[in-house]
Amino acid sequence: MTAKLEAAFSPERLEVVNESHLHAGHKPEFTGEGETHMRIRIVSSAFAGMSRLARHRAINEVVKSELDAGLHALAVEAAAPDEPTRW
Repeated sequence: MTAKLEAAFSPERLEVVNESHLHAGHKPEFTGEGETHMRIRIVSSAFAGMSRLARHRAINEVVKSELDAGLHALAVEAAAPDEPTRW
């Protein structure tokens, strides 16, 4: 996922965080292992002028194969370089 995001957005900052362990037991099949719940934190000039929804859609398109393969939840924190972040 990291390589795909780097290739698509040339980010200044990027974190891909596996939060699956925080959701163990959420459903019987969620043991906390694997990559079922991920968070993407990304700052890229590619997001300048884009709405929050457009940013999410662009990221979802890049990681579509992961979503199709069973990624259950994806949290996205996307910003342009001049925007504040909470991380």
